[in-house]
Amino acid sequence: MASTFKIGNTEIGPGLPVYIVGEIGINHNGDIEIVKKLVDVAAETGLNAVKFQKRTPELCVPRDQWDIERDTPWGVMKYIDYRHKVEFNQSEYQEISDYCAAKGVDWFASPWDEEAVDFLEGFDVPCYKIASASVTDIPLLEKIRSMGRPVIMSSGMSTMDEIRAGVDALGRENLLICHSTSAYPCDPTELNLRMIGTLAEEFGVPIGYSGHETGLSTTVAATVLGACLVERHITLDRAMWGSDQSASVEPQGVARLVRDIRVVESALGDGVKKVYDSELGVMQKLRRAPSR
Repeated sequence: MASTFKIGNTEIGPGLPVYIVGEIGINHNGDIEIVKKLVDVAAETGLNAVKFQKRTPELCVPRDQWDIERDTPWGVMKYIDYRHKVEFNQSEYQEISDYCAAKGVDWFASPWDEEAVDFLEGFDVPCYKIASASVTDIPLLEKIRSMGRPVIMSSGMSTMDEIRAGVDALGRENLLICHSTSAYPCDPTELNLRMIGTLAEEFGVPIGYSGHETGLSTTVAATVLGACLVERHITLDRAMWGSDQSASVEPQGVARLVRDIRVVESALGDGVKKVYDSELGVMQKLRRAPSR
């Protein structure tokens, strides 16, 4: 039986309400007002948390890509300059943190480098999320482990041996593993939702699901298969500029996703057969012989 996992004051694990995360990522396009609107969506729809990505561009972008020019919402610019445009500084993150607190929404981030971990430590984040791309970055994992905070590790684009090595680096205490397939958007035939059970059986920790598909039904299905936490990218408009927008969920979809997960939770029950009061009238009307 998997243990429980805690983000802030919220316990997460089998039999507990699913913890639902809206991945803002870089869908804000460097605009803090877009962040606030997405936090509003999270608060209004009942998401538990929003998540960001934190990079130190000079450490995360290979040197030979710095000067490559690309089209951006701000015109043509060097890739390294673009990466800086979509990163928030300390004062901006403080504004985001204060806004989330006021709205009652948790926030945390995926640090892509060790310097980003030090940056996030300044905000006393409730946990860390390891992006699928970072599963094999053992020094980063060891740095995150040394912080002593709960850790969520995604497992997209990873072999089982790579996941095992990541778990060994992190330890299993205060760990939740998210099953994921890192295609944007992901074809349903490659979601492989039965991996949720495979990961739970092997590692004995709570298992989540980080989805990049279009549509909502498969994410809801992940909770039936045992996902204790689900994460989907969220956006104000899928037509907005950005590489993650097409695999993101718009506000109305976020509301439906939360609603459907909560309905399914209530429908799963406890697995103990019983006769409900609502059945008694039907039983008296339709049963031709009393039970023995």
